[in-house]
Amino acid sequence: MSYILILYYSRYGGTAQMARQIARGVEEIEGMEARLRTVPEVSAVCERTAPAIPDEGAPYATLDDLRHCAGLALGSPTRFGNMAAPLKHFIDSSSRLWLNGALTGKPAGVFTSTSSLHGGQETTLTSMMLPLLHHGMLITGLPYSETGLLHTRSGGTPYGPSHLAGTDSDLPLSDEERTLAKALGRRLGEVARRLAP
Repeated sequence: MSYILILYYSRYGGTAQMARQIARGVEEIEGMEARLRTVPEVSAVCERTAPAIPDEGAPYATLDDLRHCAGLALGSPTRFGNMAAPLKHFIDSSSRLWLNGALTGKPAGVFTSTSSLHGGQETTLTSMMLPLLHHGMLITGLPYSETGLLHTRSGGTPYGPSHLAGTDSDLPLSDEERTLAKALGRRLGEVARRLAP
């Protein structure tokens, strides 16, 4: 069965909540499976040794997870308008896949979570698109046919779903945020299925 890799980093849980909703959307598409994966923390001083399997949450991603996916949803909390270092660190390790064109022509989407409404959601989403474009992936985005984009009072952009986590990073996903995250999952699953040989 083909799978959509939902690769994310989550510090306080908001991005992980979104990842699970995207997975639900993917699995609404016949013949598609969602594969949730995360990345370990990195230290400012040196890379920390993490257990091969985290104590909780999704397993850590490998380059093979990325190589063999039919599509990708990439998610990160916003860090000064950019993706978080642990996710960037993993993406930076994917040069071998870039050299082989392993991701060329596969659909991809991005998602994020921020503590404030104007905390850099859209720049974070576009920062995550850049390496995916270098890999030759096809960015799907969320079209305005997803009417939740017209009504959301929290997160959600045409660049990809987003979540307003609040200043204490403890707000649950709003109904619109859940709907838009699932919509990205469905969109990735549908596009991957259409592109399959």
